[in-house]
Amino acid sequence: MTSKLKLVDPGRQRQWFEKIRLAHQTETAEDYVELIADLIDAKGEARLVDLAERFGVSHSTVNKVVSRLKKEGLINSEPYRALFLTQKGQKLAQACKARHEIVLAFLKFIGVSEKTAEMDAEGVEHHVSAETIAAFRRFINS
Repeated sequence: MTSKLKLVDPGRQRQWFEKIRLAHQTETAEDYVELIADLIDAKGEARLVDLAERFGVSHSTVNKVVSRLKKEGLINSEPYRALFLTQKGQKLAQACKARHEIVLAFLKFIGVSEKTAEMDAEGVEHHVSAETIAAFRRFINS
């Protein structure tokens, strides 16, 4: 018995995969600026050691990402000092935080447990469109 699976249009499918690849490219930057903002709010500063501990990665990995974020104009730092978000970095962190909170609230609203919702929101937030976020917000507020 042969299955007659109908494939979607190649152009349409290509757009889906391009969107996912773009989301993966921005995901790390978004996670870092969001955590830097959280650390500054909670502790008054964000240090490389804190990022390495919380992401569960090496100091060299954090250094590479931080260098990239400096080049992208999202953070500033000085040797032996904490990290600071630029205005551009602050805007990105605020947008990421808001998106995360909406996804988290939506998942909890539909009955996902707190623990699972926290874990799932961390990944989902990077892959949903503005249209989907708006729909989540409307659903939660209805």
